[in-house]
Amino acid sequence: MLLHIARVILILLEVLVLFNLLIVVHELGHFLAARWRGLYIERFGVWFGKPLWKKTINGVQYSLGSLPFGGFVALPQLAPMDIIEGKADVDRAKLAPISALDKIIVAVAGPLFSLILALFFAGIVWVVGHPVGESDSTTIIGYVLPDSPAQKVGLQPGDKILEVDGKPVRRFLGMNDSVSWDVVRSEGDKIAVKFQRDGKVQTVWVEPYKAETRGWRRKSVRQLLILPAETAIIDKVEPNTPAAAAGLHPHDIVRGFDQTPIYNPVALLEYISQHPKDQLVLHVERGGERFDVPVKPTLLPTEGEMKPRIGIQWDTTGKMSIAHPNPIEQLYNSVASTLKTIGAVASPKSDVKLQHLSGPVGIGRIYYLLFQSERGWQLALWFSVILNVNLAILNMLPIPVLDGGHIVLAIIESVRRKPVNMRVLEVIQTSCAMLIIGYMLYVTFFDVQDLPFIKNRLDKLEPERASTTQKP
Repeated sequence: MLLHIARVILILLEVLVLFNLLIVVHELGHFLAARWRGLYIERFGVWFGKPLWKKTINGVQYSLGSLPFGGFVALPQLAPMDIIEGKADVDRAKLAPISALDKIIVAVAGPLFSLILALFFAGIVWVVGHPVGESDSTTIIGYVLPDSPAQKVGLQPGDKILEVDGKPVRRFLGMNDSVSWDVVRSEGDKIAVKFQRDGKVQTVWVEPYKAETRGWRRKSVRQLLILPAETAIIDKVEPNTPAAAAGLHPHDIVRGFDQTPIYNPVALLEYISQHPKDQLVLHVERGGERFDVPVKPTLLPTEGEMKPRIGIQWDTTGKMSIAHPNPIEQLYNSVASTLKTIGAVASPKSDVKLQHLSGPVGIGRIYYLLFQSERGWQLALWFSVILNVNLAILNMLPIPVLDGGHIVLAIIESVRRKPVNMRVLEVIQTSCAMLIIGYMLYVTFFDVQDLPFIKNRLDKLEPERASTTQKP
């Protein structure tokens, strides 16, 4: 128990360090550019809240806050940011004016430093690699849910999907060229799915499934209710069960049963639930050799209920490989996925809305889940490449308060040949800051629902949705 608590604390610390690093490096870019261009720097803070430590050096107040979430640099000459950074201690009217070019350079420096950090992480990932699951390297269907849209049009396990909605696919899950994303991103009443079966290419039109959700939960997105092909590897054999009596071992691979190949472990679970009293013959591979194992299900405790099982637990990761994508490829894929997300949110016909994005709580949860895996630090570095690129691009959106907004205001100033009225600027900045803070609270409301102890309770209220979520 103590070891588990210690591991959880360690993972939380790793999440905090990495998450804060991304924000602080971004702000450091603004800070260094401001010093280079001679701007007045009032404060540079790591974390927010009441300062635990602060010290003024060469006219700049450095501080460490009590709330461990990111950081900031206060530049009164750039734009009024009182609502986020606190009220300025100086009269902005008495500060020397700065050029529009200086404002643009300082604004661009933050996203630039985020990209540099992304490139640094990408270089590490290139050397050490990152784990890749089978769903990232296959488009073969592993399982089709009963009565699903896919089953109704005749899609079967073993079919290799070639195109979705007219777009070629090369992986099952993920953002770029994937089955799941192209299903979610489609906008027509039906989706064209081109697939290959026994060497023959066919196309079917599938009407996507959307689960009904309550108003206070994230809206469901389009799904075909299919799972990717995944090797059925036994992770654990429970003692005193039919599987143990039959001689099954951890790391055994189940290739099929009763002369029927299986492409995903779920297929065997479904068969046993529908034939609880029937003996079946598993086709097992161990150490390169194949043999048959007869086994008969029995009632075993499962989540507080007695259900027919044979007593094995699957390795949920399946077969893993280590990929070493070069830094340029990683940055390109990250930029592409970010732009696709923005495009999806902006499209009025898309199922992807602002509520489907993640804020600090959602991002922290992803990092926590990544660090829990065996090669978590490699996955976390790989995800950090994506997140830094995301941070850079989103900050360049032409919205006041964001870096892109500062650039737009500086361009307007250069065209008008005079600064924007400070009072007008304060109203604009404050209004946009309130909107962004409101958006962050809105997204956090949905992110909190994904936390395990809350999600489990909510899913019990919506059993149908709980059984079909996260399926492409």
